[in-house]
Amino acid sequence: MKRLVLSATLACLVAGCVKTTPDLLLGSLERDRIAVTAEAAETILRIEVAEGDEVEAGAAILSLDARRIEAELAAARAERQRAAAALDELRRGTRAETIAAARAQLAGNAATLDNARRERTRIAEIRARGLVAQAELDRADTSLRNARAQADAARAQLTELLNGTRIEDIEQAEAMLAAANATVTRLELVRARYDIRAPRAGRVDALPFKLGDQPPPGAVLVSLLDGPAYARVHVPASRRARIDVGTTCRVHVEGIPGAFDARVRSLRADPAFTPYYALTGDDASRLAYRAEIVLDEADTRLAVGLPAQAECGTSTP
Repeated sequence: MKRLVLSATLACLVAGCVKTTPDLLLGSLERDRIAVTAEAAETILRIEVAEGDEVEAGAAILSLDARRIEAELAAARAERQRAAAALDELRRGTRAETIAAARAQLAGNAATLDNARRERTRIAEIRARGLVAQAELDRADTSLRNARAQADAARAQLTELLNGTRIEDIEQAEAMLAAANATVTRLELVRARYDIRAPRAGRVDALPFKLGDQPPPGAVLVSLLDGPAYARVHVPASRRARIDVGTTCRVHVEGIPGAFDARVRSLRADPAFTPYYALTGDDASRLAYRAEIVLDEADTRLAVGLPAQAECGTSTP
C-alpha cells in the first residue's frame, strides 16, 4: 500500500499537479526606533506628550532645567564681546591721548635722569674732598642707572605707540575672537538640546522618566517609532540563494487576519546562528541571515514586537 502511495505522489510531481509551499521565515514586527538622549543631568520641568501620541517633526516633547547652561552661555557671550572690543582697539590704532601721555612720561623720566646725573656729579666732587662716605657715591650711581633705565623704557614705549599695531597682534586678536564665537555657538547648540523636540515625525513609544526626574547624561529621554513597519526575520542558509533585496513576500502578523504585501529591504551578508524562536527541524543547527521585509501598507498603530511569519518567493511548479 505504501509503495502505491509513493508511486502516485511521484507521478503527480512529474505531471506538475503538486506545488511546494513558499519558504516560511519566522521573526517579529518592528519599526525604526529613534532615541533622544539627555545632554546633561538636569531636572525635567515639562512633558508635552504621552506615550502613544503621534508627533510631527520639531514638535515639543519635554524640557530640562536650563539655568546652568544659560549662565555659561551668558559668560561666553560676554567674553566674545570683550574679544571683539579688543580687536577693534587694535585695528583703530593708538589714541592721540595715549601718545601724549607717553610723551609726558618720557619728559618726566628725562628730567629725573638729568637730576640724577647732576646729583651724582655733586656727590662725586664731595667724595673727592673726603667729605662723604663711598656709600653715598654708590647710592648716587644706583639712582642714575635707575633713572636712565626708566627713561629708556619710556622712550621705547613711545616709539612702539608711534609705530602702530603689529599685524601679528591683530591676527592673535582675530583668533581669540574666532575661538569666542565657536564657544558661543557650541553652547547655543547645547542649550537647544535642553528643549527636546521630535527629530522626525513618528509615534512616542516610551518616556522612561517622569516630571521632576533628573536623568543622567546620555540617558534616553524619549523613544520614537518612525517609518514603515517591517518584519525582522532570519533566513536559513539553505534558502539564502532564493531570497535577495527586492524579493516580494507575504507577511502574516500574529493576531491580525489576512496577510500584508511586502518586499525585502535589506539582507545581511554575514550569517549568525539561528535564534531560538526560529528553530525548526533541520534548520536548528544551521546559520541564518537577518533580513528586513518592509510591509507595503500597514497600520502604524501595529504593536512592535508581534510575532510575524513571512512567505517569500513564488511557488515552484
